[in-house]
Amino acid sequence: MQNYDVIVIGSGPAGQRASIQAAKSGKRVAVIEKLPEVGGVCINTGTIPSKTMREAVLHLSGYQYKSIYGVNYRVKDKITMADLAFRVQHVIKTEVDVAEAQLTRNGIDVMYGIASFLDPRTVRVTSSAGTSEHKADIFIIATGTKPAVSPKVPLNGRSIINSDQILQMPDLPKTLIVVGGGVIGVEYTCMFAVLGVRVILVEKRRRLLEFADAEIVEALSYHLRDHRVIMRLDEEVQSVEETPDGKVVANLESNKKIPGDALLYAVGRMGNVDELNLPSAGITPDSRGRICVDGGYRTSQPHIFAAGDIIGFPSLASVSMEQGRIAAACALGLPFHSNPANYPYGIYSIPEISFIGKTEDQLTQEDVPYEVGIAYYREIARGQIRGDTTGRLKLIFHRETRELLGVHIIGEEAAELLHIGQAVFVLKGTVDYFVDVVFNYPTLAECYKSAAFNGLNKLANL
Repeated sequence: MQNYDVIVIGSGPAGQRASIQAAKSGKRVAVIEKLPEVGGVCINTGTIPSKTMREAVLHLSGYQYKSIYGVNYRVKDKITMADLAFRVQHVIKTEVDVAEAQLTRNGIDVMYGIASFLDPRTVRVTSSAGTSEHKADIFIIATGTKPAVSPKVPLNGRSIINSDQILQMPDLPKTLIVVGGGVIGVEYTCMFAVLGVRVILVEKRRRLLEFADAEIVEALSYHLRDHRVIMRLDEEVQSVEETPDGKVVANLESNKKIPGDALLYAVGRMGNVDELNLPSAGITPDSRGRICVDGGYRTSQPHIFAAGDIIGFPSLASVSMEQGRIAAACALGLPFHSNPANYPYGIYSIPEISFIGKTEDQLTQEDVPYEVGIAYYREIARGQIRGDTTGRLKLIFHRETRELLGVHIIGEEAAELLHIGQAVFVLKGTVDYFVDVVFNYPTLAECYKSAAFNGLNKLANL
């Protein structure tokens, strides 16, 4: 039996950053990963594959240049699933190599196998090579999540699939039913719609992405409809069946029947806790397999921590990285500075969405006096050059102090562009910063100056 200072279960974004933070502090650290390669869901089946697939879709479809060269412009006429998978596998391999190198460089032991607690301070690792037992003073659980299942949706890995099985589809379907209007469902809806697939999106809520700014989501909804996406909002799937000819039919609670060539089930995710034997560690997950933690990511056991998607919202890779680092710092009594209110959100729909801070609805509920400034990509030279004439950037600031309260962007490079506003937001700067600063020309960053003038002009007219 080997003894470690820290054992991290899971090598995704949270586990990787937690283990490196602990190793940098001079501790003996081990990482346990049940997949054959490190990286977890993020690198192998989730974030990296989906974002790489998105880039392949944008490139091969010629989406970004259709407004310039015409709606029939394409880099490749007949795009196949193999075309998309080729680029995805290349990026996955590179990212796995990078992750492995980082763990090795920091002297972290990596064990491949399934981890299960024998008691609060001991885990057993089971692999094809046998079993081994290991003790540690501190445990950090970062096992991530897996797609949720439903008895209403019988997955078959071919025509009825979840988000982890996207690349297993043999061919691009002509019609795709997407069940779930959350981040994953919306992102894949956009990708397939851009490829010319007829998509029917079924969502039980009254609007998509309820946590995002309503105006930005409405703009996205317009783009989806413009790509012939049919949105069945406020609808719920009652059952799904496969027809004798290999097609799929989704039966809704409202008695509607939706036929399609394939169906993607993207309603939520469950915590990867089934094999951990958490009761032996004295921990009880909730009904969706999530582990409850305090502000320092400590579980009900003072020496066991949890971080990343396993603890629930927001389930973003960027946030998971930070949670893993903080969990290790808290476990080892190290100082840290981080504020969840300053975390940015990136949604890789087409067009991209990114935001930080409060929405108009939230500020209205809180009775905060605010003003809004908006800039449109079509009025910015770079927007015309890039071929994105539909994007927009929205600044929300306090009407009296002018402090920046929120930045919301939809359009090309939104997730990158947001970080300019993030810096001002975190430092509690005012909208005047964007008026006084000089941005390179032509860049999308000019939207900040244009939006600032737009908002301040409204104040001047009061």
